[in-house]
Amino acid sequence: MMTNVWKSFDSNEVTHSTAHHLMTIENLIEELGYARVTDVANRLNITRGSASTTLKALEKNALIARDVNGFLGLTSRGRFIAQATRAKKRLLQQFLQDVLGVNDKDAEIDSCKIEHLVSMESGHQLCALVSFLNSDHPTAKEFMETFHDFCSKECQREECQFREEERLFAA
Repeated sequence: MMTNVWKSFDSNEVTHSTAHHLMTIENLIEELGYARVTDVANRLNITRGSASTTLKALEKNALIARDVNGFLGLTSRGRFIAQATRAKKRLLQQFLQDVLGVNDKDAEIDSCKIEHLVSMESGHQLCALVSFLNSDHPTAKEFMETFHDFCSKECQREECQFREEERLFAA
C-alpha cells in the first residue's frame, strides 16, 4: 500500500487554481473573443495582482501565451488541461448526482473540489461506468434499482457495517 501518496498532493501538475485560471481564459475567449489579466481577475473574483502571479507561472510552464498587446491565449497543452478538467468535473458531478444520488449543490461543489485531481485513466473508467449505469442495459437498470433500494432501506439499519463511519458524514 502506498502510504505516502498524500505527500504528493501538492505536487500535482494541475492545482485547483491552475485549472480554474485555464478554464476561465478559455471561457473568456469563447465569450468575448479575448482574455486579459483584468478579465481573469474579475471573473475569478480575485485581485489583479493575484491573477498576474498565477498567470506568470502558467506562462512559464507553457500553458498560456501572451501576445504583444497582453492578450492571453492557451497553448495546446493549456487547452487540453482546461478541457479535460471541465470534462472530469461534469463527469464527477453526473456520477455524484445520477449514480450516488447526491443533491445538485453538493455534487457541484464536490466535483469542483476534485476535478483536477482525477487521473485521465480514472476519468476514462469513471466515464465508462457512468455511461453503462445510465444505459438501457438490463444489468445496469437492475443494479441502479437495487443500489437505490439498498440506500433507502439497508443502510438505515443499525447493523450496517459502516454505521459508525456514516455518522461522521451526517454532520
